[in-house]
Amino acid sequence: MEAFILSAVEQGVMTITLNRPDRLNSFNDLMHHQLAECLKQAERDDGVRCLLITGAGRGFCAGQDLNDRNVDPSGPPPDLGMSVERFYNPLVRRLAALPKPVICAVNGVAAGAGATLALGCDIVLAARSAKFVMAFSKLGLVPDCGGSWFLPRVAGRARAMGLALLGDSLSAEQAAQWGIIWQLVDDSELADTSLQLGAPSGGGNRRLVLG
Repeated sequence: MEAFILSAVEQGVMTITLNRPDRLNSFNDLMHHQLAECLKQAERDDGVRCLLITGAGRGFCAGQDLNDRNVDPSGPPPDLGMSVERFYNPLVRRLAALPKPVICAVNGVAAGAGATLALGCDIVLAARSAKFVMAFSKLGLVPDCGGSWFLPRVAGRARAMGLALLGDSLSAEQAAQWGIIWQLVDDSELADTSLQLGAPSGGGNRRLVLG
């Protein structure tokens, strides 16, 4: 079985890497199942105090892989509503209920459900080259994976409506200025900065907050 989700634990931080770089880490069904199993492991492992989610290659996550879902070209179009109910809603609820902090390191494009997945994490860092795209309107959809709930709360109603309805690309720098992400980081420093943030060696009283 191909590993679409990679995980490793270092200094109490479980790094979860979305691993379909040839598809900009867009989700297929197997990837959803593997991520769910990884989160279950993190919940049960007392040695894991913090989670860090990032992407392999040049992108963070391009959302749902629509081509992968349309297995039978002669059949009906993919049921995106079913995908939201079956995978994305449980995912965002699980992240929200997780008793351990979740850090997101956005290393490239975060589009559609990839963007709202990032917003569902507790602390979001982004590389300077990263960008966020609420691509749902191009498919006639509202922001899924919690996007319709998260966006107004992190960006304000006016900006949330613009992002959701227009689907324009938002640079990481603009996202930081709007308060959508916590920190903007040089591309070369993103991995180390995000890992150090969750590690007890990060300094201060952070270990009290992160368990």
